[in-house]
Amino acid sequence: MAFTYFFRDLQTLHLIRDHVIPAVRCRRYIKIWDAGCAMGPEPYSLAIVLRESMGPTFGNVKIYATDIDENGHFGEIITGGEYPYDQLKRIPKGIFERYFKKNGKPGYFLIEDQLRKCVEYQKHDLLSMHPIRKDLVLIVCKNVLLHFREADRVEVIRMFHGALQRGGYLAMEQTQKMPRRVAGLFEPVVANAQLFRKVG
Repeated sequence: MAFTYFFRDLQTLHLIRDHVIPAVRCRRYIKIWDAGCAMGPEPYSLAIVLRESMGPTFGNVKIYATDIDENGHFGEIITGGEYPYDQLKRIPKGIFERYFKKNGKPGYFLIEDQLRKCVEYQKHDLLSMHPIRKDLVLIVCKNVLLHFREADRVEVIRMFHGALQRGGYLAMEQTQKMPRRVAGLFEPVVANAQLFRKVG
């Protein structure tokens, strides 16, 4: 799903801010996988929330943004960090002014360097069942799993479990419930939200 915009899912961003960041902020390396990142507003929104909450320790953060990217354009867009104002207008004014600047292209703004450097794009197919790495503290996967068959959804979640560090977190879209077959691999962090902590 390529259409997206910055700060689209505030509930999940706030849950990560309130529950994940306090648990991981003192780690030397904070590696995050945004699986199904489309053109980048989601991983960059997450990067902004982390930067706002973590201060100097934000330098420990690396976000691996991946997508199947069948048209081959997402990597260029994410690496460039240029976005039209229509995708940015929901960002609170103070945050927008801190992290975006005009770049000479009418109607477009450039995200600041530190945020661009912390987000690394890779083309990746979740149905390969191979994680991008296995030392992650958080995986965010939204608006992707609902397009998969149930059996594939279960196997992708098993793959996520194996890729997370002990006690790592998984955030999914609010409409995607944890399948029963893998429910024992995770525990809910809060009621009525799709943020989970790895068990085992």
